[in-house]
Amino acid sequence: MTDEFIKLSAQSVNLWFGSKQVLKNINIDFPQNQVTALIGPSGCGKSTLLRSFNRMHDLLPDVKIEGKLMLDQQDLYEKNISVTQLRRRVGMVFQKANPFPKSIYENINYGLKINDIPKGDRDQIIEKALKESYIWDEVKDELQKPATRLSGGQQQRLCIARTVALRPEVILMDEPCSALDPLSTLKIEELITKLKKDYTIIIVTHNMQQAQRVADKTVFMYLGEVIEMGDTQEIFNNPTNELTGNYVKGRFG
Repeated sequence: MTDEFIKLSAQSVNLWFGSKQVLKNINIDFPQNQVTALIGPSGCGKSTLLRSFNRMHDLLPDVKIEGKLMLDQQDLYEKNISVTQLRRRVGMVFQKANPFPKSIYENINYGLKINDIPKGDRDQIIEKALKESYIWDEVKDELQKPATRLSGGQQQRLCIARTVALRPEVILMDEPCSALDPLSTLKIEELITKLKKDYTIIIVTHNMQQAQRVADKTVFMYLGEVIEMGDTQEIFNNPTNELTGNYVKGRFG
């Protein structure tokens, strides 16, 4: 990963929930404008690491974090960092689509409003975000329809549109297709591949085929540690660690 510009990194990161250590000495670089997949069995720390970059653990009283989580060489946990501004730069898409109980239009407009985007600019931004997320043609004539009436796949693409409307630099995706049918999954995967031109993307997935389809880099985690990381095809076709090989071939996990 030496020739690429590193957008995001974890440096000697350890994380505890109470007395339980969940992340152990994590060192990873995430290259700009690439998709990096985090793979590994359930409970190995993938989602915990992902959420650390968005500071989603801040509200939990018993979390302790050591080490550095960096965005463009800036420590995300410095005291002078605004969490609101950070989340504008580092967007998050969750496992289950979570549209607001508002109209399709207002789902995106709400974020623009609270981030003080001028009212006159919003229609254009909303249209662009919906187009970028491959959902504009399906909803352009019913933007006032409740977002909750959309299909699961449409709701997830709307949530991605809501994220990209704020022009983040990084998009974190926590199993974004796990609740979707194969056709909707394919649309989200096409979208991820398209979005990496403008964004750095980290995706947690349990779907080995999905990781191979969308990810440039893959990181294999096990019991809170990084076991192996590198180019996706190398990880799947020529892993250097026996544990990695067993996992990607479906022998455990």
